[in-house]
Amino acid sequence: MARKSRPNMSEMYLEENKDQIYENALAEIESFELPLGTTLRSVYDDQPNAHQRFMEKLDACIRNHDREIEKMCNFHHQGFVDAITELLKVRADAEKLKVQVTDTNRRLQDAGKEVIAQTEEIIRCRVQQRNITTVVEKLQLCLPVLEMYSKLKEQMKVKRYYSALKTMEQLENLYLPRVSQYRFCQIMIENLPKLREEIKEISMSDLKDFLESIRKHSDRIGETAMKQAQQQKTFSTTLQKHHNVNYGRNMHLGRSRILESRNEMTLKRTFEEDDEHDEEVLTAQDLVDFSPVYRCLHIYSVLGDGEIFENYYRKQRRKQARLVLQPQSSMHETVEGYRRYFSQIVGFFVVEDHILHVTQGLVTRTYTDELWNMALSKIIAVLRTHSSYCNDPDLVLELKNLIVVFADTLQGYGFPVNRLFDLLFEIRDQYNETLLKKWSGLFRDIFEADNYSPIPVANEEEYKIVISKFPFQDSELDKQCFPKKLPMSQSVPQIYIQVKEFIYASLKFSESLHRSSTEIDDMLRKSTNLLLTRTLSSCLQNLIKKPHIGLTELVQIIINTTHLELACKYLEDFISNITNISQVTVHTARLYGLSTFKDARHAAEGEIYTKLNQKIDEFIQIADYDWTMSESDGRASGYLMDLINFLRSTFQVFTHLPGKVAQTACMSACQHLSTSLMQMLLDTELKQISMGAIQQFNLDVIQCELFASSEPVPGFQGDTLQLAFIDLRQLLDLFMVWDWSTYLADYGQATSKYLRVNPSTALTLLEKVHRGMRDSSKKNNIFAQFRKNDRDKQKLIETVVKQLRSLVNGMSQHT
Repeated sequence: MARKSRPNMSEMYLEENKDQIYENALAEIESFELPLGTTLRSVYDDQPNAHQRFMEKLDACIRNHDREIEKMCNFHHQGFVDAITELLKVRADAEKLKVQVTDTNRRLQDAGKEVIAQTEEIIRCRVQQRNITTVVEKLQLCLPVLEMYSKLKEQMKVKRYYSALKTMEQLENLYLPRVSQYRFCQIMIENLPKLREEIKEISMSDLKDFLESIRKHSDRIGETAMKQAQQQKTFSTTLQKHHNVNYGRNMHLGRSRILESRNEMTLKRTFEEDDEHDEEVLTAQDLVDFSPVYRCLHIYSVLGDGEIFENYYRKQRRKQARLVLQPQSSMHETVEGYRRYFSQIVGFFVVEDHILHVTQGLVTRTYTDELWNMALSKIIAVLRTHSSYCNDPDLVLELKNLIVVFADTLQGYGFPVNRLFDLLFEIRDQYNETLLKKWSGLFRDIFEADNYSPIPVANEEEYKIVISKFPFQDSELDKQCFPKKLPMSQSVPQIYIQVKEFIYASLKFSESLHRSSTEIDDMLRKSTNLLLTRTLSSCLQNLIKKPHIGLTELVQIIINTTHLELACKYLEDFISNITNISQVTVHTARLYGLSTFKDARHAAEGEIYTKLNQKIDEFIQIADYDWTMSESDGRASGYLMDLINFLRSTFQVFTHLPGKVAQTACMSACQHLSTSLMQMLLDTELKQISMGAIQQFNLDVIQCELFASSEPVPGFQGDTLQLAFIDLRQLLDLFMVWDWSTYLADYGQATSKYLRVNPSTALTLLEKVHRGMRDSSKKNNIFAQFRKNDRDKQKLIETVVKQLRSLVNGMSQHT
């Protein structure tokens, strides 16, 4: 038999606990505490058999109460009977009450139908409320997504593309994952890559518009940057200029006036520039909106395509650099062409420098240096080519100033510009060439306008005006009373002023080249030397050779060059005062004016000799000798007297020339006259000469000798000038005296009376005389005695001719 298992402690505890629960429920029922639903639910919510057990408990409780009721009834039977009696009495009232209760119940049921309807409505509303609450909760999750997407659209609309990308990132990473189950979220997710591509395309389009705009505005950016650099440089040098304005106070009046004028201009420019500095200083960022670059860079960086953007930007800017560096074909014609060219280049590199400093990696220093080196080579080649077409020194000077400002501007942005300053030295040589051409024209105009007469001064005021322009000093002239004349002509002070103006013009180019005062001094002296030794010398040489320049003008030119030569030392002082470099400096170049003016004087002197000889030749050409005349006229020929009068008046003009020049000119004229007269006798076309013609010719030579002995030019010693006619004199004496025996006997001896007579010359003239005598004897053959004398003379002539021929042959063999 199986052993009945004993209940454990927990089961016993449970059993007791359940009994207690039932008892409590019964107690609550007995107490008539309403509602009973909770109490009954606690019983029925227990184990499945709880109902039966509860009913058992309830039956047991009822039996107990029945027993108690029975006891109580037994105890209160009489009272019960009395109560029944009373109850019967109220039976009628109970019936009435029942009817009333029934009626009340009916009305209550009618009223309950409305309550039920309202209750159902409430239930439906609560369901809707619950649904709405659910929808609200879901909408609260979706609304941020929709708001962010709306924000994204708004950012796209106002072109805030970088912010739009940030919004997309938040949508993808934070908001969309929360509501990814909804369809509209899927649509958003599919649209986001398209929006990114759209942003890339739009930002790239904006960048292209920016690149196109920056290409058009580069010249304005560059112009502003160059203006700022020039203003800064002007302010930094203004104080130094004020300290140096009085460095030339000790120079002559003309120099002082120029300095004062320049100082006033400097102060005026300074005040103007002060006013300009009060204006707002604009930068590249003020002139150009760089936001498209920043946006595009950020966008491509965020999208991971930063390298693609950098390559594209650099490629496009290189293309623009080549366009900027390509000049216009007519750029060299005006300074505005150069200014626009430089402004575009400066604007380009200012933009690149700005991009370099405000972005990271888009533009590197290596990239800008490489681009600048490429541009610098192109710029130098372009300037070298176009500047070579410039013939206007003012244009070349403005070009130089532009290059200096251009170089200073870019140097301020960190770009090396040494090669540009080296190029300026090449352009400086060309500038000097254009200056030389310009001053060559100025010198020619001065020489053409000069009257080549001493400068008249009527009073002290006029005299001071002249010496204020030209450093002239003459103690002897100072002692003379007014009116008086200065020895030089009007061209001398004008040439001196123009040389100083040339020095100023040359100095203008040397300024701002970052060179020392010594180098500038050396440049000025070399330029001035070129002006003197090449340009002025050439103008003087051409002037001297001009056909309309006569002897008087040549004399004045010699006097002018003498005074200009003396003024060279003042020009050296002038340069030293400008550059503040002492002339005793070892490396200071000297002016070559001394040799220039000496060469001009030599050329003028040679031209004087030439023109004198030409004038003598003109007089000789009008000589009309009758070479067959039997007797002379008894007086000198008219042409010769006119020639001698011309020489006298000419040599009177030579009194202002240096002594040796006048003496040389006089000696040269006499020698040329003597040679011309000798050539006239020995002319091969002249076949015969009569003794009468010889006598007439002798009278002319005597007048020449008288002129030479009259000392037309002072300074000759003894009969030096007369020796110019010694050859003619001895030859004519030989024929006039007919002293052939002495000539032949003394020939070859140093003490010979006819030492200057050459045998060949004597032979030529003798043969002409012989032919003249034969023709004369033929005409006079009616006189027998003359025929006998002529025959004797002819025999003598024939003998002398033979001897002379032997001498000539001996000389040729000896030679």
